Amino acid sequence: MGIKKLSFSLILTLLLCLPLLAQEEEPVRYYQLEPLDDSLFIQIQEQLFIDPPDPKAEIIADLRDLNNQTISVKGVLYPFLALKEETRARVITYPFKINLEESVTFTSVFTKVLNKLRFDKIVNTPSVFQISPTLGYINPFLQFMGGERFGFALKNDVGFSFGIGTPYSGVLETNFYELNFHILGLRAGLFSNDDTFIEHKFDNNHNNIYFKLGYQINYVVPFGNFFEFGYMSTTEEFGRTKIEKYRPESSIVYSRDSSKIYDPYLVDGKFFNWEFRYPVRILEATRAKFYVAKYVNEYHIGFTGREMSLAGSVFDFRFDAMVSSKEREPQYIIEALIQKIFGNWAFSAVAIGPSVILTRTNKDKFGITSIFVNARLKAGTSF
Repeated sequence: MGIKKLSFSLILTLLLCLPLLAQEEEPVRYYQLEPLDDSLFIQIQEQLFIDPPDPKAEIIADLRDLNNQTISVKGVLYPFLALKEETRARVITYPFKINLEESVTFTSVFTKVLNKLRFDKIVNTPSVFQISPTLGYINPFLQFMGGERFGFALKNDVGFSFGIGTPYSGVLETNFYELNFHILGLRAGLFSNDDTFIEHKFDNNHNNIYFKLGYQINYVVPFGNFFEFGYMSTTEEFGRTKIEKYRPESSIVYSRDSSKIYDPYLVDGKFFNWEFRYPVRILEATRAKFYVAKYVNEYHIGFTGREMSLAGSVFDFRFDAMVSSKEREPQYIIEALIQKIFGNWAFSAVAIGPSVILTRTNKDKFGITSIFVNARLKAGTSF
């Protein structure tokens, strides 16, 4: 009898709770679209005849009044019906919304100017893709020299990545390039050498780093995209011809008291590499991180950010400090690539700017050893 009463009570409780479980969250009708889908942002602006379209534009949808629904782009109001039906549906179901209804108060008229400064956007939480140990490699940015690897997925956590220069190298510093296969946080690939970017630099090459053929296996620990470790090995030695090419007499520098010799690092052997990184969004960057790393027995500390926004400008910024090495002098890379310079499709797809390497020069003084233009292409949508 007690069991029957208990069963009846549970069923009655479940029936009473069903209406609460069935309730849906109140739909958001006044919101800002976070700039995480370039194709949608460009599509909206093209349909509103905004040229050139800006994938980082401030877009606000106000759907509260069914008879007067609007969409605002950079503060300019447009009728929501000016967009095609398919585009309107994408705006309504857009997953990355900032609810503006929650922030509207009686004091908003006084705080509006301060809110536009977006102090709360200086540092923000990263996207889901950035902190995923299996999807973090997906990256639409292909940089010509150094920086993060360009990565694309065949299906979710299975894909490829490619990079020119090491993740920590600067302009005209190395002949390295790599191709990797990714699956469930595991990265396996080959690296080799191409001398295109280094063969026309004839001065201050004593702190360069050169590679031959080899392989690498790395793994991202599955507790967020924070720690990656791996094994790297060269499979080909530097022959006499290559040694004479990469380490000629002109690239060997002696200190003033002749107690030190500075010459290029010819990478040969087996290495245990690791990187501890902390993904973050700074200045509304679509992809950014702080990191500490060990790579081919050299230690690095740095920051890299893509599509950061400041005062209407969009730019990439990278800083890398190689603070310790048994083979080379410490060096510092500073790089700023500016977007919105070119027209048409290149307006948001291309960023270009100066990149500088600071270290001990061939005069045995601290200074610039390499300065050149670097560039990156964007081959897809940010996440």
